[in-house]
Amino acid sequence: MVEVVWDLEDDPKGNVQHIAEHGVTPEEVEEVLNDPASETGRSRSSGRPMTFGYTAAGRPLVVVWEVVEQDPLVVYPITAYEPAEE
Repeated sequence: MVEVVWDLEDDPKGNVQHIAEHGVTPEEVEEVLNDPASETGRSRSSGRPMTFGYTAAGRPLVVVWEVVEQDPLVVYPITAYEPAEE
């Protein structure tokens, strides 16, 4: 299980508010990050780790995050969004 660090919900500059701007909830982010079927790589734009996967409801999401601690793995989500259709 990946532990996820969230800012306060009412922090206008926090990660909860930022993902909400993309219509994503913290629960959806945690579903993707903790799904063993999700794929992790690197963001082309920022170089940060990113994970692509599906929520329990089947919604595709990309989550870009930073490592806070390695062992056990603790991450801080930077952003999350639905991938653009190509």
